[in-house]
Amino acid sequence: MAREPFQYAVVRIVPRVERGEFVNVGVIVFCRTRRYLAARVELDERRLAAIGPAPAGLREHLDALVAVAAGEEDAGPIARLPQSERFHWLTSPSSTVIQVSPVHTGMCEDPADVVEHLMATLVRAPPDAAPG
Repeated sequence: MAREPFQYAVVRIVPRVERGEFVNVGVIVFCRTRRYLAARVELDERRLAAIGPAPAGLREHLDALVAVAAGEEDAGPIARLPQSERFHWLTSPSSTVIQVSPVHTGMCEDPADVVEHLMATLVRAPPDAAPG
């Protein structure tokens, strides 16, 4: 399979925006040539609690982000936009509790594999990490 360009951003929770501390909770990956757009989130509540309280409705907001990326019918008008527009909407800078990193690029054979690799390396706590 040929390698194709992709873009990604890391989804972050910033419980106290004024402090600037965050926990990575997911990724958004877009590969235009493969017509692939996906967001995956995994909220580690222990890691988040170490820097601040989880805001009310956080899980619902994260679920909505995933639904918009997937283009689910009941996810509202943004979910009905073309993939490239949804990706740009999802990765727009924000000063809210849910933020995304700058967009990065790369080359891949399978964007679904990229999602898993990014989750393992940028979101999940390393297996040897000491418990909080």
